[in-house]
Amino acid sequence: MARTKTDKKASFSWLTDNAVVQYLRDTRAELRKVHWPTRQEAENLTKIVLVVTVAMALLMGFLDYLFSLGLRGLVAGDAVAIGALIFLVVAGVLAAVILNRQAV
Repeated sequence: MARTKTDKKASFSWLTDNAVVQYLRDTRAELRKVHWPTRQEAENLTKIVLVVTVAMALLMGFLDYLFSLGLRGLVAGDAVAIGALIFLVVAGVLAAVILNRQAV
């Protein structure tokens, strides 16, 4: 006896009730809604990310160098280094107070 279309559907009905299959279908439907960037947009955004990453790495390296110089001078008892660190602490506290007042 030949199977009808309803028999084929009935034999695979467990696929429609499976949570994994439903999840994959929903994921596929959501991915169709995504606005994918063009190749040029992707290249431009990648360049921006690389430039910002390198700039932040250089800034962090420079700040690390300055703090190591200050700490080395503080340990050695250098008056200029101690004065510079006190100035930086006071300037940091003042900047925090000013920014806090502007935020309120």
